[in-house]
Amino acid sequence: MSLSRLARATFFTAIAGAVLLLERTRRARRPVERPSVHDARNLVFAGLAAATVHLLEAPIVVPLARTVARRRWGLVHMVKAPDPVRGLIAVLLLDYTLYIWHIIVHRVPWLWRFHLVHHVDLDLNASTGLRFHAGELAASIPWRAAQVVAIGATPSALGVWQTLTIASVLFHHSNTRLSGRSERVLSWVVATPGMHAIHHSTNPAQLQSNFSSGLAIWDRIHGTVRLDADPADVRVGVIGYLDPEDAALGRSLALPFSTRSLPPVPHA
Repeated sequence: MSLSRLARATFFTAIAGAVLLLERTRRARRPVERPSVHDARNLVFAGLAAATVHLLEAPIVVPLARTVARRRWGLVHMVKAPDPVRGLIAVLLLDYTLYIWHIIVHRVPWLWRFHLVHHVDLDLNASTGLRFHAGELAASIPWRAAQVVAIGATPSALGVWQTLTIASVLFHHSNTRLSGRSERVLSWVVATPGMHAIHHSTNPAQLQSNFSSGLAIWDRIHGTVRLDADPADVRVGVIGYLDPEDAALGRSLALPFSTRSLPPVPHA
């Protein structure tokens, strides 16, 4: 299983274009903030995140994946199957363990401080999928390394999973209202904009649901799925952080280190 850089770039560009088209033609919610300001700010977060991955994560995780492939470490290398099948299993397990990580960053107080930066965005659209504090990404490196070693993810499987995850994140964060039938059918397979809008709700119970980033089956297996709100009616944000200034660049970057009282870690 391999995916060249050109193929990944082409796939990503096609997905991004399709998502932007959906947001223009099937918008679910009216923007709270001027879109150009909102999206530009989130692109700054994206740049900081990309730098963190390039400078900190990739130098650790990619060589580790090469070692895993060479020494045949991990669960998938215990399976007697062709390489493409083992690669597919690795991608599925990477997706599942990302679901677990998402729950962890909601439950562990110091990680929630960083992940909160993602949730204080008052407008949910594709750019929100790129709005992650660099500190959260740095904190995820040990988890990513553990994923690679325990699962046995090779560089090619890791690359396929990363590409599919980015595409899924752009899609399910998009400000898009699918038709009722499309939403119902797709939500059995993948995380959808309707599902993920509920996860970004100011309602604490809804915030503690719909953690899947790729396949929706993980939420259904673990009973964390909620489909009890129309995405057009969801109020996006976190109680106590509904002032637009709370989502501003400087305040958001400082948020994990602020002495200001934070909202409690959400519980199911």
